[in-house]
Amino acid sequence: MSEDNPVYTPPFSKAEYNRRLAETKKRMADAGFDLIICQDPANMNWLTGFDGWSFYTPQVVLVHLDEEPIWFGRAQDAKAAHITTDIPPNNIIGYSEKLIHHATGHPYDELADLIKHRGWASARIGVELDAHYYTARAHAHLVEGVPDAKVSDSEQLVNWARLVKSDTELVYMREAGAICTAAMNRAIEKVAPGVAQYEVIAEVYRAQVLGVEGAYGDYTGLCPLIQVGEGTSTPHLTWSDQPIPRETLVMLEMAGARHHYHAPLTRTLYLGSPPSEVTALTRTIIEGVDAALDMARPGVTCEAVEAVWQKVLNQAGYHKDSRVGYSVGLNYPPDWGERTASLRPGDQTVLQSGMCFHFQSGVWLETLGAAVSESFVVTKRGGERLCNVRPELIVID
Repeated sequence: MSEDNPVYTPPFSKAEYNRRLAETKKRMADAGFDLIICQDPANMNWLTGFDGWSFYTPQVVLVHLDEEPIWFGRAQDAKAAHITTDIPPNNIIGYSEKLIHHATGHPYDELADLIKHRGWASARIGVELDAHYYTARAHAHLVEGVPDAKVSDSEQLVNWARLVKSDTELVYMREAGAICTAAMNRAIEKVAPGVAQYEVIAEVYRAQVLGVEGAYGDYTGLCPLIQVGEGTSTPHLTWSDQPIPRETLVMLEMAGARHHYHAPLTRTLYLGSPPSEVTALTRTIIEGVDAALDMARPGVTCEAVEAVWQKVLNQAGYHKDSRVGYSVGLNYPPDWGERTASLRPGDQTVLQSGMCFHFQSGVWLETLGAAVSESFVVTKRGGERLCNVRPELIVID
């Protein structure tokens, strides 16, 4: 990878990648690791720039305290590492194709051999036990292959290093917010009685990829979601071919993504004349979001932000058991959350300027639900909204 590469333009400077590696190695040393193995595609990308839809097979970035990173993956995907990263060519290593979906062998057998060949057989190795693509089988083959190593959970070490965004990352977060704004507004325009759910989502996908002027959109870590009627009482239903009724509640959740940086958003719509229970619930949600975002300033804890929100809910007779928000930024399917800080009771993470969250304000009752969520960046003035879609119950006559 180079900044004048005609095939691929890196989204960040070499200096930024070097800063990230230095920060990661400092955290490794503090945590007592000689080597970490990153299977999370977002961590691989953040550390090296590696990009490609090859994370469905085993692939990793290895970071050793005293070495440059190593990319290890399927041989046919090695060229992607040459194109998208500055990893030294000798450190881009493909494993045998015969190990793909093999009955007994596994790519981590060759990874273990690589670790031993590098002289790290007895190293203190951190692995991402909670990463989506780090399987139990991969872990078993690794542990068996390096019996003298001390292998333990790295406890989201790289994920936590990603929590505070750089200035360039914030540019992409704001562009993602603009893309999400365009996609949500297009969805709202499309929702009407008789329109099939999938037709709405088709417009969302188009808007997500077309992006906004000067900024195309990436695929998102989570597909667009739509719930209709009683389906709004649960948050993660996807589309069907059912037409939208003339009088009903509709909930939409989606994100914009720019260089894999995500800004999610949820809005609630009502076709017809909304009943009082819907207007009361959404009004309370919006008041709670406003209060929480005003609280979201440097020095405040995650749980303090949640407490402000919960107080507004409780005063209106509602309660939300699940967390109300989580850190967002760079990610790949199947999710857009960073799996670090959460806005919930007990999370003592102290907010810093540049942290980004999705304030997921959904409240799901027995037969209906509503959400008017916001992605925001922590600033001295409070949470800065990344999207610009009117925060209200959107009524479609």
